[in-house]
Amino acid sequence: MYKEKIEAYIDAHRQEMIDDICTLCRINSEKMPYKVGKPFGEGTFTALAKALAMAEDYGFHIKNHDNYVGTVDLNNGSRNLDILAHLDVVPAGEGWTVTEPFSPIEKDGKLYGRGTADDKGPAIAALYGMRAVKELGIPVTKNCRLILGTDEECGSSDIAHYYDEEPEAPMTFSPDGSFPVVNIEKGRLEGHFTRDFEPSELLPKLVSIEGGIKANVVPGKAFATVQGLDLSELCDMAREMEKETGVAYEIKNREDISYITAVGKGAHASTPEEGINALTGLLSLLVKLPFAPCGQIEAVKDLAKLIPHGDTSGEGLGVKMEDELSGRLTLAFSLLQADDSTLEGTFDSRCPICSNEENTLQVIKKNMAQKGFKLLNQSMIPPHHVNGDSAFVKTLLNAYERYTGRKGACQSMGGGTYVHNLKNGVAFGAAMPETDNNMHGADEFAVIDELLVSAKIFAQVIADLCG
Repeated sequence: MYKEKIEAYIDAHRQEMIDDICTLCRINSEKMPYKVGKPFGEGTFTALAKALAMAEDYGFHIKNHDNYVGTVDLNNGSRNLDILAHLDVVPAGEGWTVTEPFSPIEKDGKLYGRGTADDKGPAIAALYGMRAVKELGIPVTKNCRLILGTDEECGSSDIAHYYDEEPEAPMTFSPDGSFPVVNIEKGRLEGHFTRDFEPSELLPKLVSIEGGIKANVVPGKAFATVQGLDLSELCDMAREMEKETGVAYEIKNREDISYITAVGKGAHASTPEEGINALTGLLSLLVKLPFAPCGQIEAVKDLAKLIPHGDTSGEGLGVKMEDELSGRLTLAFSLLQADDSTLEGTFDSRCPICSNEENTLQVIKKNMAQKGFKLLNQSMIPPHHVNGDSAFVKTLLNAYERYTGRKGACQSMGGGTYVHNLKNGVAFGAAMPETDNNMHGADEFAVIDELLVSAKIFAQVIADLCG
């Protein structure tokens, strides 16, 4: 029921929906310093206020939960379905070619800009699904609530604050993944490690390393400063290593100091194989250079053995594993800072159902300790799994099949969403399975037709679950 009406409504509101997405995507809602009344800074505060104002203009009841979360209710009935989306974004980063990060544009059927896919575009698609149900007068007796968060990318403290006040709905989905239905989210180990060593003034020497922007982003650039190396020898080795690693090395020189920039390809840490890790590529070059022996260089060499360039499965750390339901463990080396006396780094591992603290955390801790590194973590986030045969999941799959003509099936993903700790929460949309929308990378985009069909599917699901 209602398919023709829903499709006609969303198609008629295509441009209005795109305009609303662009309005939100023009706001830089990266996490910023705390201000009174603005727990995650000015940008997220502004984005939340704008989104709630939109919803209120469309006749929905809204509530602002201390500028952590905003809620949009379809009606006054008992809550049966929650839709969790977020308005914060990862840092803009570099390498954008189609448009500037916060100047969204429509081009070739795609909407480009930071947040178009993750997660402002899907959030607005959900809002328009609710609008369709409301304005078409589709009879629903139970409430659907759209929950708009502002700290998903940096720990989800916003949603924790919300659930301290509100109970979970019987069913929840987040349009922050891909179709058909993601009922398994891998566990996560954000490994933070250190190593100290005695300073050395011997030349040639490595002065510093700096790479990465966030733990959950494969670094597209990494930087090193070296002193006392022969410039021609350095350039020759860089050209040789470019062929081996796929990383480009840019070198600038001032007197006897050289500045190296490694340029790879950024990606989401849950899919590290889709990027080219500039940080591991930089280490691959550094270990080939004729530095004077010292504790720092030994640490860099040991680190390059534990997380070698191209190893996205944790094999170097001794935790390569996989299972049939959730797939393989992935690992991305995402952050590193090193100077003459200390080294501090972070890796991001997404862990399948077969993973646990004993066979993952403790193994990594032991293997890193044998190389002189201290892994500071005492725990990890366990995997999340919802029964794929439940009536809730089957309803989602039926709507997906009906509006796309594709066969629906449950999927696993490495990325974590808001539903990870919810008893009956899954990720549902808003991209098709084959779409690589550069999430967390440069030139992020959403396919407009996919956002439109998502809004239609969401409207149908609301009608089915709340009617």
